[in-house]
Amino acid sequence: MYDFNGLSVLADIPRQQAKKRGNSTAMHYQGRETTYAALDTHTSQVANGLIALGAKPHARVGYMGMNSDIFFEVLLGSFKANAVLVGINWRLAGPEVVYILNDAGCEIVFVGAEFVPLIESIRKECPQLKHCIAVDDGHTSWPGYTEWRDKQSPKDPHLKIKGDDDAIQLYTSGTTGHPKGVQLTNANYMAFFKAAQDAKWGDFAAGDANLVAMPNYHVAGTNMGLTTLAQGSFGIVMKQVTPNEVLSLVEQFKIRSMFLVPAVILMLTQSPKVKTADISSVKQMFYGASPIAEDTLKTAQAIFKGCGFTQLYGLTETVGAGTALQPEDHVGERLRSCGKPYPGLEIKVVDGNDKEVKTGDVGEIVIAGPTVMKGYWNKPDATAKAIKVKRSFFGGEKRWFYTGDAGYFDKDGFLYIYDRVKDMIVSGGENIYPAEVENAIMAHPAVADCAVIGVPDEKWGEAVKAIVVLKQGESATAEDIIAFCRTQIAGYKVPKSVDFVDSIPRNASGKVLRRELREPFWKDKARRVN
Repeated sequence: MYDFNGLSVLADIPRQQAKKRGNSTAMHYQGRETTYAALDTHTSQVANGLIALGAKPHARVGYMGMNSDIFFEVLLGSFKANAVLVGINWRLAGPEVVYILNDAGCEIVFVGAEFVPLIESIRKECPQLKHCIAVDDGHTSWPGYTEWRDKQSPKDPHLKIKGDDDAIQLYTSGTTGHPKGVQLTNANYMAFFKAAQDAKWGDFAAGDANLVAMPNYHVAGTNMGLTTLAQGSFGIVMKQVTPNEVLSLVEQFKIRSMFLVPAVILMLTQSPKVKTADISSVKQMFYGASPIAEDTLKTAQAIFKGCGFTQLYGLTETVGAGTALQPEDHVGERLRSCGKPYPGLEIKVVDGNDKEVKTGDVGEIVIAGPTVMKGYWNKPDATAKAIKVKRSFFGGEKRWFYTGDAGYFDKDGFLYIYDRVKDMIVSGGENIYPAEVENAIMAHPAVADCAVIGVPDEKWGEAVKAIVVLKQGESATAEDIIAFCRTQIAGYKVPKSVDFVDSIPRNASGKVLRRELREPFWKDKARRVN
């Protein structure tokens, strides 16, 4: 078991590993390898470069780029500068990116080649943005990352950093149509490392080859990379996931552990290459972000013989920590469970009056522990609604995060997700709130009213469906609505299908009766999430 005692803040990761195993490889990315000694040097250069650009402690630094080793250099360099990295979902549309950059107040943004045109087109709408750095070099007017980094001093700035200082700000979809910035602190991550290790999944050996494949703007992608680096393991970073490349990398590097969303696991099982690839090195397969179909899981277990499967349930607001379904518990009815709470976390299921429900009864899942976020950036009302502080009978306070997920515990203490208290749709591991999509649809000149729901989808778990009422005398096709949405919101949020109706069912106060709309599509399902 790795000893995390040498870490007090996230900036210590490259420092500690450079001393322990400086000549060992930290990361591999598309043929480029970085040792831990080089990682320590590069992250100090990034920190000094950020400071030279005017980044004060707690400044928000944007990053919009595909997965790469450079992302982790910038992330760890930001830690050393006591700045806060804002990972921007590169699947977002221009207006959504503008909102995040302005909301976070980013003065500096690192931009991957694929997203240079987008950032160029919106820069005038982001008045606080002063510096753009081209991650992949080659820009005519922006500094290229490599040259910019290498001009900086390699001396570690060793700024004073507190546990309560924010380190990462990841944006989640918002119930009102705007995303919320989740403030994750150094102390949150120190607690996460220990909790993941105690939960028996995040305990890697030095030199272990781990796949870092999930998007860096997602807590799962960031966590897999940081957990790997914090223990001196070897991270193989994928720019973007394709099943055949995953299998090629497994063979090439004898990958031991990986985290994948269920949709990618399904694609792996369907790849012809999986029948001939040597996948015997894979000993741990972690999955989460959305529920997995039992058939997919059983098929994957049969293919990846000798590999333990671990389901991980958590949220961005809890650094991804919550429950783990251990490999030995992947049997029978428990395949539908998301496991037992991580050691050090408390999880309860409560009713509408905040009273804990009986075993087997459904209620809202709430989580308390040191991994619960500080709050939502600049949104005190949303923070107060999501986190309720309860004073215990014996004194002291606990901060309970209300997940919006509905579930129940069985008699053996295993948690099951049943539905969502909120209206959120989860498609391919991405969270989508109907309000975001509805706001986009309502901007269409032919639309009078609309509602958005999630319907079952074999590949992605859920798919977005729009129910639309047209204005009298106006016309539009499903293709028209879908094409319009693509100009307003990220592609993964765009409806996959559109139904036209005369009216949207609402209650007396005007609230959309979403359950009524969902019922025909979910009536034959045991769970109301897929």
